[in-house]
Amino acid sequence: MSAAEGRPGDIVRVGPEPIDAGVLAAALRTDASGAIASFAGVVRDHHQGRRVSHLIYEAYPPMAESELRRIVDEARGRWPVQRMAIVHRTGRLAVGETSVAVVVACAHRRAALEACSFAIEELKRSVPIWKKEFSDTGEEWILGDPSSPC
Repeated sequence: MSAAEGRPGDIVRVGPEPIDAGVLAAALRTDASGAIASFAGVVRDHHQGRRVSHLIYEAYPPMAESELRRIVDEARGRWPVQRMAIVHRTGRLAVGETSVAVVVACAHRRAALEACSFAIEELKRSVPIWKKEFSDTGEEWILGDPSSPC
């Protein structure tokens, strides 16, 4: 596991490797970190009344990682982020597997929580990663953020 280019200590990656948010949190923690906030997106077994068997995520990693680095930079401009990780899986993911993780280390909880929330929302809005869902009614590309109220 190697981090994409960026600030030392930050981790930005898009690829097929499994994600362990606990390992990411341990890698980001420093003695100055009073707060580690994390979000892990997990493949669930249903969507809009359909039983989901698995998902396939596709991306062009250099483009997606560039956008993830932009999100990290923007978060650093808004909050006193010490270190940050944003990692997204590609390939076939079974129910229960982690598809995305955002981990933020800050001195204080509010900044860590706000930066973490910002990063996952911005990722869903702007990063070119595509999801194909396989369910009991067939397969379908999921466009946009299905959890968004819009």
